[in-house]
Amino acid sequence: MRIAVLRANAVGDFLLALPALEALSSRYPGAEITLLGLDWHAAFLRGRPGPVAKVVALPPVTGVSTMEAGHRAPPELFARLRERRFDLAVQIHGGGRHSNPFVRELGAGLTVGLRAPDAEPLDRWVHYGGHQHETLRFLEVAALVGATADRLEPRVEVTAADAAEVAAVLGEPPPGLVAIHPGANDPRRRWPVESFAAVADALGRPVVVTGSRAERDLVAGVVSAMRRPALPLAGVLGLGGLAALYRACDLVVANDTGPRHLAAAVGTATVGVYWCGNLINAGPISRDRHRPLVSWTPACPVCGTDGLDPAVPRCPHDPSWVAGIPVESVLEQAHDLLRSDHRP
Repeated sequence: MRIAVLRANAVGDFLLALPALEALSSRYPGAEITLLGLDWHAAFLRGRPGPVAKVVALPPVTGVSTMEAGHRAPPELFARLRERRFDLAVQIHGGGRHSNPFVRELGAGLTVGLRAPDAEPLDRWVHYGGHQHETLRFLEVAALVGATADRLEPRVEVTAADAAEVAAVLGEPPPGLVAIHPGANDPRRRWPVESFAAVADALGRPVVVTGSRAERDLVAGVVSAMRRPALPLAGVLGLGGLAALYRACDLVVANDTGPRHLAAAVGTATVGVYWCGNLINAGPISRDRHRPLVSWTPACPVCGTDGLDPAVPRCPHDPSWVAGIPVESVLEQAHDLLRSDHRP
């Protein structure tokens, strides 16, 4: 009746986990699912239909809710969480070196989740390794308690509050709108702004360029490189508003990043720029409305460090690993999607 799920990271990470959350909700329809997440989860999921009933925003805990070293879970946190008397605790937050001990401290009747070779076991677990799609990985965990998926791709409902946020900023979005999203947290996943600008110009549609507040320079770079006018929107909309904006678009062209997952989750066609390793773990599962273009760059363009072996440490260089994807290839997929009615 009371299920805790640990998934305390970024937007795309949460969206990839939604099918597993929906599977748990379907298998245990009377249960209350509490997401152990972050502040943004609480804000985004408040009042939004879906499998998550409650969110507990965790403080910084190393390896659980932050990657920064030196953050230990305060003892009162576990006391508060044990008061919720979870029947089941689900760890879909990585290999478990830090997250499995955290989940075991919740005092749940049953713990299930992922386990890398260096992690503590849970009551039931599946092997965690590289090169597996995250959604399918999480569904393996859900299957440990009899939960199976009705669908493999996430869906997010756009609310009236989301639509009102867009209306306050844009009014009525123009018909035929295309969104360009040039950002990504990892600079190596960013396609050049000039390439995005060339695509936006060639499509001949009304264009909005989206980004976070920290991505203002990237957004401005695309707009200034374009020959046609475009509307820059960097840090203007919240995540719900961004969902509503993307729902109003005919197409979103983006790097491999949370906003591309969000656009797909609200039913909008996407063209995504992917590095090959990331495509395996986080690419779109279907190809009817979602077209990934893939860079097969195997190593750092600066120093040659192997990027295909998960055991090799990341080098300090940040050049784009996807810059070689041709503009013409992206345009081909974008035109094909825009020629057809690919809305669900």
